[in-house]
Amino acid sequence: MLSLAVCVSAADSSPRFRADTQQTDTTPADASVRGQGQLLSAFFGLDNGLPMQAHLGICLGAGKADGMPVIFDREVDVQTLQAGDFQVLTRSGKVGKIACVTLFPAIDQGELRTALLVGEFGSAQNDPPVSVEIVGNLYSASRSVNYKSAKVGVTPLEAGPTLVLVQAVPPAQWQLGKKAGIGRGAGSGCPNPTAQIVRAVWAGGVVKANGDEAGEAERLLYRVLLEQNDGSFQSVVPFALADLGDGDNNHLLCLDVAGTPRKVSFPAGHLIDPRGDLNPATEMTVAPAPLP
Repeated sequence: MLSLAVCVSAADSSPRFRADTQQTDTTPADASVRGQGQLLSAFFGLDNGLPMQAHLGICLGAGKADGMPVIFDREVDVQTLQAGDFQVLTRSGKVGKIACVTLFPAIDQGELRTALLVGEFGSAQNDPPVSVEIVGNLYSASRSVNYKSAKVGVTPLEAGPTLVLVQAVPPAQWQLGKKAGIGRGAGSGCPNPTAQIVRAVWAGGVVKANGDEAGEAERLLYRVLLEQNDGSFQSVVPFALADLGDGDNNHLLCLDVAGTPRKVSFPAGHLIDPRGDLNPATEMTVAPAPLP
């Protein structure tokens, strides 16, 4: 899950990012879009665990509801995102009830791929959610793919957060020197001198066990495997960690050395999700930067 403290206290008022409660798909089919988008993960983050004040900061009905971040393989077209685009099924075959869906707080440049589903998705003990499917027309930001019919299994409630995607960040999205703020697009940027940036996307929002934002200790735990021009490999630690201060599920790994990033790893037992589950050891192959 994403950080509910941020969701509740700094919910964005812009219509573009306001939680959507529409229970039916209102996006017309576009026959020119023939690509099929994919879902990377659905993380059962909280079972009746959203705070009561979430009905003010997220949407009516969010208090004491379930929370489930769903991550797409590309950024999505916000205007085509409705609660009715999603269908959650439980182990017994029941359809979950979705109160709303929001991209907040993961809305910095390059982040519009994590949708937080809020509602009632079954009981973790008796009838847990097992799958999420896109049943409406929901398009990528570039209109290159439609996510309708994309489906993914649900990570169980008791599982800890893992990396879901690591991807090179195009220079147009770097925002070097940006300070952390409050509200929409609040994550900090990498400092100078930065040679390249890798985005690390977790299954849900992660913080340290004491509830604080990740910092220097966590930076030193990240490892990025770089391939050099001569074919050799070098394991490096990011010289800075960014996209902090906004409570989302993204970290920016700031690198000051050359080479092609191939893998990112992070050891077990240092970050927790909103339920308090510690992360297992996690490693991902680096995906290339998205096309403009």
